[in-house]
Amino acid sequence: MLKVKALVINPKDNVATAIDDIKANSKVLVKIGEKTVEVLVKQDIPFGHKFALKKIGKGEEVVKYGECIGVAKNNIEEGEHIHIHNVESTRVKGGE
Repeated sequence: MLKVKALVINPKDNVATAIDDIKANSKVLVKIGEKTVEVLVKQDIPFGHKFALKKIGKGEEVVKYGECIGVAKNNIEEGEHIHIHNVESTRVKGGE
C-alpha cells in the first residue's frame, strides 16, 4: 500500500511538496485537501522539494501556496522536479 509522500497546500497549486525522499519512477500519493491523487514521479525528489502535479508550459506560472512563485524556464512534465534549474523567480533581483 502506498503512503502519502507529498502535500499540496492550496487547491490552485500546480506543484506538490515532498514530505519524504522520493525515488525516481515511483508512484506516490499526494494529499490535496480532503482528496488523495496518485502521481508518477520521474526524478529523485529530496524531502522538502517540489514536483509538478501537471504539465507546466514554458513561461507559465509555477503556483505554490496559491501564489505564483516563479515561471517555468522550459516545459516541465508532470512528476518532474521543480527547482532553480527549471523555474525563474518573478521577484525583483538585488532588492530593487
